[in-house]
Amino acid sequence: MTAPIPTADPVRVIAVARSWLGTPYHDQASLKGVGCDCLGLARGVWREVVGPEPFPIPPYSRDWGEMGPREVLAEGARRIMPEIAPDDALPGALILFRMRPRAIAKHVGILTGPDTFLHAYERLGVIEEPLTPTWRRRIAFAFLFPAR
Repeated sequence: MTAPIPTADPVRVIAVARSWLGTPYHDQASLKGVGCDCLGLARGVWREVVGPEPFPIPPYSRDWGEMGPREVLAEGARRIMPEIAPDDALPGALILFRMRPRAIAKHVGILTGPDTFLHAYERLGVIEEPLTPTWRRRIAFAFLFPAR
């Protein structure tokens, strides 16, 4: 039996994530205050909470309806983060959303409270908003940031 991976302090994860509020949306970018997309936000929080990114992120499609046999985003997260059941996700968890039924998960957010999350959204930038039933039912995967 392997020992569980130590995880980052969720209070710190949330504080770092909130420090990105107001960052404009920019596809495939990851610079606080300058621009990021949803994955860029998660990458930036990773750099501040965990350290350098473990591998380069290849270019990716913005098609939220993309179908396919592989959950590429979830597979990548699984390589570096402990996975938890979406129903067990608490504030500080990284959540992946499936934006259309049967599509692969392609949107990323960070839980900031039991009913709130933070994400980068086109035209709005990094925002914190309620985790409404519509958003909640789209959660496909959840992960914890590892400790530094």
